[in-house]
Amino acid sequence: MKNLYYDVKKCLGCKSCEIACGLAHSLTQDLIKAVKEEKFSLPRKNVYAVKGKNFPVSCRHCDDAKCVTACMSGCLVYDQDKGMVIHDESRCVGCWMCVMVCPYGAIRPDLKTKIPLRCDKCKDKDEPACVKACPTGAVIWKESV
Repeated sequence: MKNLYYDVKKCLGCKSCEIACGLAHSLTQDLIKAVKEEKFSLPRKNVYAVKGKNFPVSCRHCDDAKCVTACMSGCLVYDQDKGMVIHDESRCVGCWMCVMVCPYGAIRPDLKTKIPLRCDKCKDKDEPACVKACPTGAVIWKESV
């Protein structure tokens, strides 16, 4: 099972991973067209700068995920086989309890759709878009340790 890891020593804070993430989740997956989409796609990860260091933050897909426990509609479940938290958006009621309980601040509310956004490891691709987009190799896709 593969997971995302970050080497904060290599992160420039360029936010290429954020752009790639938003684009990968857009309808057209084309940079120029995606900017004009009615449902603008937001990134599922954020890069924060603290005291001169940059920290990419995205869902860690915890085994004992607080977001899954707090989810009143049952739209968040931990899939043991895939090693990730799965989000069924059709069941989500937009209560944002998951946003409030995430200890990493990795889930962000989308104010337009009222649906929380969190990393899904680009589940439809061989490798997350953020990994390919990182110019320094700070975003790492490798087997879980």
